[in-house]
Amino acid sequence: MVGRTFQGGATIGGCHPAGPLRGVVASWAVSAGAETAVDGKWVKVPGSTLFRAIERALGPVPVIVEDLGLITPEVEALREELGFPGMKVLQFAFSGESENPYLPHNYERNCVVYTGNHDNDTTLGWYSTMGEKERRILRQYLGAHGDGMNWELIRLALMSVANMAIFPLQDVLGVGSEGRMNTPGRASGNWGWRYTQEMLTNAPSERLKTMTETYGRVTKEGESLKE
Repeated sequence: MVGRTFQGGATIGGCHPAGPLRGVVASWAVSAGAETAVDGKWVKVPGSTLFRAIERALGPVPVIVEDLGLITPEVEALREELGFPGMKVLQFAFSGESENPYLPHNYERNCVVYTGNHDNDTTLGWYSTMGEKERRILRQYLGAHGDGMNWELIRLALMSVANMAIFPLQDVLGVGSEGRMNTPGRASGNWGWRYTQEMLTNAPSERLKTMTETYGRVTKEGESLKE
């Protein structure tokens, strides 16, 4: 079943999003009769054995793993063993510590950088609710290019050393909080945003094309992404 998922599942930039890597090291096991998930325990699971079996069945499978949140040394060791790129989310970067792992100057090449993901607000929505201290840290890090904040973060991602940069369409189009895809912990009202054909104008696509070319992220036909 897992093999069929990788064979037929959607990809991002030719890579399969594999979800939280934490669950491939250990899973939170809860009794079937429990009323909540509070009372459970961590149970070790196959880890690299799972991905080695997929590789034997399908050959090399490019994977992006989610390594956000509370990540143990075991999770980091597994990601490095398998050679999978981890995730860097720019909205998590501006806490004020220069060693923050989501700041681009701390990246390794083998990672994927996002302005935000499906659980974040859009970049414009996020910026509109930031405190003044965080805004000051952000502006100091970025310098001034005169762009909207969505384009500032897109530029920052593209100019980083990350092998891949991914942006929600909402950020390319400059959509605010009304375009947020998901709010974790909220039971309803999620996954409702849709774009319309009229929103897909030439201006943002040309701007993104120019930035992509400027920072050396255009691949020629037949070439793979740089390693």
